[in-house]
Amino acid sequence: MHQKHILLIDGMALLFRSFFATAISNQFMINRHGNPTNAIQGFLRHSLTAIEQVQPTHVTVCWDMGQQTFRNEVYEQYKANRQAAPIELIPQFDLVKEIAAHFSFANIGVSGYEADDCIGTIAQQADEETKISIVSGDKDLLQLLNDHVEVWLVKKGYGEYSRFTHSRFTDEYGITPSQFIDVKGLMGDTSDGYPGVKGIGEKTAFKLIRDHQSIDGIIENLHLLTPSQQKKIEMDMDMLHLSRKLAAIHCEVPLPEIMYNKWSGVPGAVHEVIDLHELKTVRRFLDSYSSFAGSQA
Repeated sequence: MHQKHILLIDGMALLFRSFFATAISNQFMINRHGNPTNAIQGFLRHSLTAIEQVQPTHVTVCWDMGQQTFRNEVYEQYKANRQAAPIELIPQFDLVKEIAAHFSFANIGVSGYEADDCIGTIAQQADEETKISIVSGDKDLLQLLNDHVEVWLVKKGYGEYSRFTHSRFTDEYGITPSQFIDVKGLMGDTSDGYPGVKGIGEKTAFKLIRDHQSIDGIIENLHLLTPSQQKKIEMDMDMLHLSRKLAAIHCEVPLPEIMYNKWSGVPGAVHEVIDLHELKTVRRFLDSYSSFAGSQA
């Protein structure tokens, strides 16, 4: 019996990446219905390429469900700096989930939580005999690494990943994945809109955590820091604790009973969906992979 191996896909991360990869040259791939499909087609190519390499037994796509989450209740400015989605992308949000379901991907999204939280919850609830592979472009997910969870960070193009295991992370960064939350608390995250401690950058944040193990350890040993570091942390103490809270993936999301679908290959019925929405790039992609072509019957 094969080991259960769940592939968790960060849907919105791949959808946005796919959209902007082609939107820069105005290639929105508008079909005969007047609907742009560039993000959807890129998302499917990313997902199917990952499936080809990971060879999972089950596949789930986790989605953000709107901009407002519990983190906005904690910090009003959380992700407030992000621009509204381009008009050509908006109609693809609902359609991509519909099409993903036709490909036998489970769609998971819970209002008030981010896709990262759903991914973290599924990964944490899995038993130690289950292998988890996460595909995303978001380094925040590295905090989830353990002996049975790995993270594949998408690089430029299709099929290129920076694949992190627990051992690779600890070897490269000199901290544990859970300590990465404290690093983010110190340095903040400009893309998510929380500042951490002003004046503490990535290099210093990693060093402080390596030296003192945690934010609590740093605070207990403030007298050992440079005068400049002491002052910065003392002035931003409240924001430091808040930033750490915002950086931590919430792994207790109330998920639906069915969290992932068994992967048995691309269903033959997807050809009708591909033709209906004129997903020509996806069709060419499927035709180029013999493993997918053989599973469509």
